[in-house]
Amino acid sequence: MMKGVILVLYISLVWVQAAQIRPRQNEGRIIGGELAYTGQFRFAAAIYKSTSDGTFFCGGALMGTRWIVTAGQCVDGGLLFNIRLGANALNDTNAVTVSADTYFLHPDYDPTTLSNDVGLIRLSTSVAYNEKVWPIDFMAYSPLPDNSSVVTLGWGQTSDDGTGLVNDLNYVDLITLSNDECKLAFGNQVNENMVCVKGNSNGGTCKGDLGSPLMRYDNYFGYLVGVSTFISSNGCESSDPSGFTRTYPYADWIKNVTWLS
Repeated sequence: MMKGVILVLYISLVWVQAAQIRPRQNEGRIIGGELAYTGQFRFAAAIYKSTSDGTFFCGGALMGTRWIVTAGQCVDGGLLFNIRLGANALNDTNAVTVSADTYFLHPDYDPTTLSNDVGLIRLSTSVAYNEKVWPIDFMAYSPLPDNSSVVTLGWGQTSDDGTGLVNDLNYVDLITLSNDECKLAFGNQVNENMVCVKGNSNGGTCKGDLGSPLMRYDNYFGYLVGVSTFISSNGCESSDPSGFTRTYPYADWIKNVTWLS
């Protein structure tokens, strides 16, 4: 029996103008996660997207000195992006802030089915690397196997009754599921370029974590293997898994855009 449905843009995004930054709850997600320590995820990007309808928040990952990888939902319709890097706390006045007005949405992105939910933001200026700002180590170079240990992170809500973003970056350890297992929760909306993940104590993503990176670590090197795309309509704290778009199928597109643009 299908237990949930994929949430689309209007529910997955956190509207920044209405949301209040609040302290992390002890029992919360990302959901089921832990506080990140300074410099643990130096590629983590907090994205504020301004559109004709307001300002929305997403996560992303720094790639090189001028690119942010995120979900297609996080760039679609964007007029201006303000990106914060190098700080775990959203209220940290020492964060590196870079603006951008150029984005690339995958040409086959479908906002209804969330297929091909990948986007890129080109920063207006290059960022300098330091002990707090550093790009992702590698893009995924091979398909992501089932039952892989992965990590995701974000500033999203820590419970279903939350009212907005948390101030401090959280992360959670997860395991990838087979697409057959994912379809038990979401049905045939799940395609081969998506992957579901699940953690202990129903750990996963919540509202505000859209676009956040999914990482697989091997010998201390991190590989970007996905971007957060959907959560269950049954709520973040349900037993349903969280959904990501795999990045490996889009490696050539990402490479072509970032090399030629």
